[in-house]
Amino acid sequence: MDEATRAILEQLPTLTHRGLVVDSPPGAGKSTLVAQAADILTQSSAPCVVIAQTNNQVDHLVRRFARHHPHLQTARLTAADYTVPADLQAQPGIRIGTRIEDIERTAHVIVGTAMKWATVTERRWPWAIIDEAYQMRSDTLLWTAGIFDQALFVGDPGQLDPFSTVETHRFEGLPHDPMNSAVTVLLANNRDLPVHSLPVSWRLPSSAVPLIGDAFYPFTPFHAGSNETDRTLRFSITGMRTPADKAIESAARTGWALLELPARITHQIDVEAFNAVLGIAERLLVRRTITTCEANPQGHVLLPRDIAIGTAHRSQAHHIRALLARQYPQLHGITIDTANRLQGCEFSITIVLHPLSGRGDASAFHLEAGRLCVLTSRHRHACIVVARAGIAQLLDAHPSNDPVHLGVDPKIPDGWEANQEVLAYLTQHTIRA
Repeated sequence: MDEATRAILEQLPTLTHRGLVVDSPPGAGKSTLVAQAADILTQSSAPCVVIAQTNNQVDHLVRRFARHHPHLQTARLTAADYTVPADLQAQPGIRIGTRIEDIERTAHVIVGTAMKWATVTERRWPWAIIDEAYQMRSDTLLWTAGIFDQALFVGDPGQLDPFSTVETHRFEGLPHDPMNSAVTVLLANNRDLPVHSLPVSWRLPSSAVPLIGDAFYPFTPFHAGSNETDRTLRFSITGMRTPADKAIESAARTGWALLELPARITHQIDVEAFNAVLGIAERLLVRRTITTCEANPQGHVLLPRDIAIGTAHRSQAHHIRALLARQYPQLHGITIDTANRLQGCEFSITIVLHPLSGRGDASAFHLEAGRLCVLTSRHRHACIVVARAGIAQLLDAHPSNDPVHLGVDPKIPDGWEANQEVLAYLTQHTIRA
């Protein structure tokens, strides 16, 4: 890992190409690399531009600069209608502004979203670092490309693709399709650009790497930064042999569990499944789960903030939050959100409502490999999946039949194949309710 990072950082100051791409598996230290690269690039007289895709990502990077690189004067470029978190406003070393003219003179690093940088005109800097570059749409890259000479593109090729709330079918197969990722278009038009890969995931436990690697990263192999004995789960209180208890005990032993509910078509709203994911979280806390890892070898008592519940739809996350508020107040503090919002986050344990659970169909949205990859790769210790029976039959009845467009490379991994591989693996860790 050190050698890979060093090779990237040493190449930046002398790079003659317009860009450099770094592929990264989940939890491989993308944010750390971005901060280290910015530190090196700011040694010239000009500030380094850092571009992220969401306000949450920008705030996370600003915190990292303030915590680990306090010698850098960091500026947060923000939209007028966005309220910067209070902890960043309270940092004396961070300048916050809505206009580039107000913050660029004294800043070493200027961080903002791609959409905000697209509004900056008549400015140009030697370097930009684009974080989560595989989430950036190619049209957004076009809007921002005029503000920098060279760029470092850092991203995770297995995560969710760029998305839009409007129909874009008329662009499919065209070279100017705005829904292509920035990296896809960059490499298609610059075949000689250097591409590096980070080889280690510091987030995923060793139990997760075989499945996540094979299903979602077949051409960018990586390994875990921890070994089997570094990450453990144990319970201070004996279980009651309920399905939820069996599921968390399986997760403690193997890192995985699939709690399978009876087959039923429910589509998005499945109150029984919602209670199941909350019930698992409740048992984790009631049994006083203790985790150990490299950071806490003496043990850490699991808290609500260490747990996340992931869904495919916003409506599902909304219903689970409402159910928690009414019936599970002891779970206050657990993160409940969609794959899109959980992307980039990290938790000790994740509880996933399978995107295909209760479905009568298998649309491209529910089969998307990136969505399942995000949901199953947020954890440091274990991932517990909740799903209705019948997903295998659903996949068999809906083989992948996406149209093929000339000039468009096939998606790798294919969503249907990735879902089959994940389900086959989880079958070994199934508990039936």
